[in-house]
Amino acid sequence: MEFDFAELEPQSRYRLLTNFVGPRPIALVTTRSSAGHNNAAPMSFFNVFSHDPPIVVLGIQPRLNGEEKDTVANIRRTQEFSINMVDMAIAQQMLVCGLGFDNEVDELDMAGLTATPCRKIDAAYAEESPCVFECRVERLIDYPRRTLVLGEVVHMHVRRNCLDAEGHYVDPEQYQPIARLHADNYIVSDRQFVLKAPPITDFVKPQRD
Repeated sequence: MEFDFAELEPQSRYRLLTNFVGPRPIALVTTRSSAGHNNAAPMSFFNVFSHDPPIVVLGIQPRLNGEEKDTVANIRRTQEFSINMVDMAIAQQMLVCGLGFDNEVDELDMAGLTATPCRKIDAAYAEESPCVFECRVERLIDYPRRTLVLGEVVHMHVRRNCLDAEGHYVDPEQYQPIARLHADNYIVSDRQFVLKAPPITDFVKPQRD
């Protein structure tokens, strides 16, 4: 089948993109409201795009009525946010944070997560998260139905048992984030395997003098 995106309505584009680009890691984004409350919302349009500078990107759409979501409004005002990675232990709490609460409801509290002050930004993170990125806005790119948030990571919290003995690499037995596939379908990274590329000499013969 062929799909001309210039001819497709937005919902069909969304369905095709989210069905075939995945799994997508989940960012439980925490921000500070204008009244000083914690705000938390899960986003699956999320990934890391650079290590130097350390840049992560969020794609956040407005509400159905066109109004900006609290997360984007808070990010615009404070220029700061944190990303809490989600594993199975806090999967249900992540879903609670995604419910349509009023803007001054503390979603971390509603979900039973422990709010802990960030080190370098004015926001809280979920202590139960295995890994947290504290971010400052690098830039915002606005489209009619989506805002791309480029955030520079300025600090990182990692639960100690998620790393190997040297503290360099992830321990895949301990760090198993979940990711979204499509609709209400998710996947957990509990099956990992090693793939090593063959030597290039298997395909390109060395030139002889």
